[in-house]
Amino acid sequence: MNELSNYSIRDEIREFWSERAATFDQSVGHEVFSEAERRAWHRLIRKHLGEGNGRPLLDLACGTAVISHLMNDMGFSVTGVDWSEAMLEQARAKAAKRGTDIRFIMRDAENIGEPDASYEAITNRHLVWTLVDVPACFAEWYRLLKPGGRLLIIDGNMGRQGWVSRLHNSINRLLGRPDPKGHMDPAMAERHRRIRERVYFSDGMPAEAVVALLKAAGFADIVIDRKMSDIHWAQARKMPFWRAAERLASDRFAISATKH
Repeated sequence: MNELSNYSIRDEIREFWSERAATFDQSVGHEVFSEAERRAWHRLIRKHLGEGNGRPLLDLACGTAVISHLMNDMGFSVTGVDWSEAMLEQARAKAAKRGTDIRFIMRDAENIGEPDASYEAITNRHLVWTLVDVPACFAEWYRLLKPGGRLLIIDGNMGRQGWVSRLHNSINRLLGRPDPKGHMDPAMAERHRRIRERVYFSDGMPAEAVVALLKAAGFADIVIDRKMSDIHWAQARKMPFWRAAERLASDRFAISATKH
């Protein structure tokens, strides 16, 4: 890992996501754009966490509260946490518009500041790959869960270029076309690349590596779930062809674990 201080890395991560807050919900794969996708998310949540029934749930790196609202739909009593005030402003505005009672607080995922055993479930999406100190975060999440509480991580090995991206780039080179542009402008894409080089999983994040760290933190009954095609198909239908193909071929997964 890069030897720059944790503070400077985390500060850059916070600024990067803060600048993306205003347009975050415009991207397919961030906000939910169809009832088919919403139902697919609810099936995944129910599979690993069951119905909410008023149970307290912590949604880490909640961003604009996309996952927070899915959890609220399921009947959980949701607290959304993010380190970006700009993201939380969007989240609070969305909650007010939808008439939901989600609580939002600004905290670092490594130091939530809530009492021990405060939550029966913890969720996060696309957070773990951004973390600087994953073992410390997992220890903090373990502390916050009640005995028998469940953790649900939704992420992927997205730093690894898949075969669809390689094929697309090869076709473009043969045809003399520039490499395809992503959904970020070049300056933001470069910042994203620099951040990725400095996080804990800078060399890729296979699910098995996440599982090993969860076990070290004390979690048990760990399950890797790659059966998320209903979510990805619903998202792909709203994407351009090559981005849709990349989404369907990418190594994305859910990991659930229990605090005994």
